[in-house]
Amino acid sequence: WWYYTGHLVDDSGGRWGFEFVVFRAERGGFPVSWASHLALTDETGNRFRYAQRAEIGPQVDRATTGGAAPGFALAILGVDPSATAARGRSAWSMTGSGGNDRLQAGATADEVAGSGAGTPFAIDLRLAPLEPPALHDRDGWVDFGSAGGSYYYSRTAQAATGRLEVGGRSMQVSGRAWFDHQWGDFIAVGGGGWDWFAINLEDGADITLSLVRNRDGGYPLVYGTLVKPPGRTQHLERDAFRVEATARWRSPTTGTDYPAGWRILIPGERLVIDLSPTVAEQELDTRATTGVVYWEGSQRVTATLDGRPIAGAAYVELTGYGPP
Repeated sequence: WWYYTGHLVDDSGGRWGFEFVVFRAERGGFPVSWASHLALTDETGNRFRYAQRAEIGPQVDRATTGGAAPGFALAILGVDPSATAARGRSAWSMTGSGGNDRLQAGATADEVAGSGAGTPFAIDLRLAPLEPPALHDRDGWVDFGSAGGSYYYSRTAQAATGRLEVGGRSMQVSGRAWFDHQWGDFIAVGGGGWDWFAINLEDGADITLSLVRNRDGGYPLVYGTLVKPPGRTQHLERDAFRVEATARWRSPTTGTDYPAGWRILIPGERLVIDLSPTVAEQELDTRATTGVVYWEGSQRVTATLDGRPIAGAAYVELTGYGPP
């Protein structure tokens, strides 16, 4: 997958979180399949909107089918490109090379779900790298044991500029984005889901934490990555940090009970980080495209470094809590 999350401020001071992801799957002799999720959190207006698309075939990868420049170039219509339904529908596209990326995607009113259902929205963002890529688990390879393994790196800090459109209102925005790219020959790890944290602190430190669960509630894989300016990367073993849930939230849509607040302690760095969702309802029911229900949302950050307050921004992803 190619996975973006980020934090934006519009020209009137409104605050927004966004998610844009493209998944690719290929198994044996089956055709390559794709899914994409697009989400927007209106932190000021306490609304959450999301949409999803799926497509089958090699045409989504424009870098290999269209002779694009080095890097990646993906465009997903969500319908057979030759179908009548594709006429007049804009593709969701992401292109990039070396951290200089472009994100363009818009959801029509009938595609939009969530608390802001029925209101069309779109993003058009240009991203530029602020730090070199961070390789996870020391060398960018994560061993899943019998489940396989994956390459995994992040660009934890990208400058973002561009426009948002919501319900016909167009806004100039700027902020920060986080990019995760993970690929490999793997099926699943643990089978119980995971909790993923992406945290940017105002002193320039960036933190990734991954807690992967078994179906019985155990954690076979727990690790983190700490990035300090100017891009120095430090692997965090499972005993280097603790994550404690501090609140819960039950979805009125699916009935799923999620953790909804966390305290993260990294004693070796003298860091204590408290997270709480900016909007409670940031759940995505994507059973139509990826077969899962998950929660992914922007966070308020209250942290201390060696006892001194420090601000920040964060995103959290929770999978395996909802219905199959």
